Amino acid sequence: MFSRYELYERCVQNPALLAGLLRAIHGGRADVLGEDFCGSAALSREWVRPGGAARAIAVDLDPEPLARARGGLTPAQGKRITAIRANVLKPSPAARAKADVVFVGNFSIGEIHARRDLLRYLKIARSRLKRGGVFVCDTYGGETAFARGATTRYHPGPGDKGDVRIRYTWQQRQTDPLTGLVENALHFRVERAGEVVQEITDAFVYRWRLWSVPELRDAMREAGFARTDVYAQLPDARDAGGTLYARPIEDPEEIDESFIVCVAARG
Repeated sequence: MFSRYELYERCVQNPALLAGLLRAIHGGRADVLGEDFCGSAALSREWVRPGGAARAIAVDLDPEPLARARGGLTPAQGKRITAIRANVLKPSPAARAKADVVFVGNFSIGEIHARRDLLRYLKIARSRLKRGGVFVCDTYGGETAFARGATTRYHPGPGDKGDVRIRYTWQQRQTDPLTGLVENALHFRVERAGEVVQEITDAFVYRWRLWSVPELRDAMREAGFARTDVYAQLPDARDAGGTLYARPIEDPEEIDESFIVCVAARG
């Protein structure tokens, strides 16, 4: 049987692609990642795999997922991750370590509900950036952002037999456009050869403040960031030299009616 964290990492995340995106957004030599609200730190693990000078600082308040921060890594790779249990609004000195990229993913910026706390956090994040560093977070929006409902996708299970598939359901079950608060839940069902062998309802439940792109950009500028850019999707293009690149949105027509974006701010 799978843990809920294994199912989450398999169905929800794509750390390899995301690590490439963040390095492309940075645009220079990005060695140190600060992953806030890191959960099981899947991105941090992927970030340090290449070796070299790559290091990650993974911060989360929940010790249960944080215990997985070095899972699947070699001892040498594991030493490149600093896993810290801390509140990002009251970070310890270790959690304030300098980074080239500070990232908040999986819509976790919505864990901060009050604008004064958002502004406080952004100022802390900016203070952590090295020269030329970038802060990146993701959010979702569009005309259906506050619509209730569920979306289901299927993902292959591990192994090469092909007899395991995982049904992943994202449910938005409560919304309040007047406050920006939403409640979302993730559910998983594992099938082997057509038979249900595991089901986890409400594997994760989130109560978020859904910050809009303009709200985030305004707060970033007020926090002292020099520039903000918006990226519509994970890049699937490489230049002539094979290097992954990311291009910020310049035309609103590039955004679908419903969208997931990364908002980047430079120190």
